[in-house]
Amino acid sequence: MIARLEKYFMFDELHTNWRKELLAGLTTFVSMCYVLFVIPSMLAQAGMDKGAVFTATALASALGCIVMGAYARYPAGLAPSLGANAFFVFTVCISMKIPWQTALAGSFVASVIFLLITIFKLREMIINAIPADLKSAISAGIGMFIAFIGLKNGGLIVASKSTAVALGNLTDPATMLTCLGLIVTVILMIKKVPGGIFVGMVITTAVGMATKLIALPTAIMSGAPSMAPTFGEAIKNLHNINTVQMWVVVIIFLLVTFFDTAGTLVALAYQAGFMKDNELPRAGQALMSDSSAMLVGSILGTSPVGTYVESSAGIAVGGRSGMTGVFTGIFFIIGMFFSPLLAVITNSVTAPALIIVGVLMASNMAKVHWDDFEIAVPSFLVIIGMPLTYSIANGMALGMIAYPITMLAAKRGKEVSPIMYVLAVIFICFLWIISREA
Repeated sequence: MIARLEKYFMFDELHTNWRKELLAGLTTFVSMCYVLFVIPSMLAQAGMDKGAVFTATALASALGCIVMGAYARYPAGLAPSLGANAFFVFTVCISMKIPWQTALAGSFVASVIFLLITIFKLREMIINAIPADLKSAISAGIGMFIAFIGLKNGGLIVASKSTAVALGNLTDPATMLTCLGLIVTVILMIKKVPGGIFVGMVITTAVGMATKLIALPTAIMSGAPSMAPTFGEAIKNLHNINTVQMWVVVIIFLLVTFFDTAGTLVALAYQAGFMKDNELPRAGQALMSDSSAMLVGSILGTSPVGTYVESSAGIAVGGRSGMTGVFTGIFFIIGMFFSPLLAVITNSVTAPALIIVGVLMASNMAKVHWDDFEIAVPSFLVIIGMPLTYSIANGMALGMIAYPITMLAAKRGKEVSPIMYVLAVIFICFLWIISREA
């Protein structure tokens, strides 16, 4: 049995072994397990039950990792995407005032479309239609938005009537704890400590409890919280996907998860040395894995699932086969039984993690051709639009609408895919709808 598994996962060809794969799986889990605390904390702001989301997030992540590892044989970890999660909470539920149950239904429909376009191999066509510069800008913009949320939740910036935003009260104990957590996490990341974000959260929590800014947990381990408050709500509310507004939401879910996962998979494949002739091996299986995880995640009751760039930590310590993903999934299942720790994960603890993730994603700005003004304008609108309008959708809309216009003005209209013109029309309708409801 063991010999068959080693052959299936190509241990010899990849020069790996069980010890390396186990260590890589643990490293990947430690690097990304902060999502077990950050995702429920963010979705709770949309009115969802924190305990139910915790269990749903753990199970969806475990399934995604195991399927990606066992079926696609990639050393990648999957979990609900912070970018899609931010769109789910702050744009769909809070700004657009759409109930979270309907938002889950939108995520479910997007995942079904995801599966269909994967089966019919349309994902490659859509990826090719949107220029690389805008893909990079979308990723960077989401990073800026996530960092903005972290700065706000941590008290580092506050609303201001005279200047829109202003520096927060840095003498406030909770804000000081956020600053300490950010400094510690930055140092850990610079020192390349495995799981630096998670370790930073642990240290911040420990300091918070020691200074009585965070209440001590009543327990460390317990049975996994029930998913009853969220399970199946996506299916029950499918009938609410009956407006232009909701179909635009579905498209945004699709696009955000689509580009985040595609870009991450390519980056991980390069790091692991899988890329051959600029093609992603077993691309169909990999894309099918994340589509399936997104579908199941919406049914369980969590935001859209995608591949995590933190998987690079596991690859860096030697993970090369799908067993890295399988081990990561097993660790997520084990993590379900630590739900009492949710009580100690406050905004001061999660804010530094969000800011650091924002920094990591913002690095994609370097991939934009800023010297081409017709490219720079839509890219800039995407990046600046997301945090300033407090909406991923609005930022994407501004850039997607501007791109065909600037390219036509530069007499480069022939370089624009017909799909981009269609997306521009869709986003114009979207902005018209939300402007009338404002």
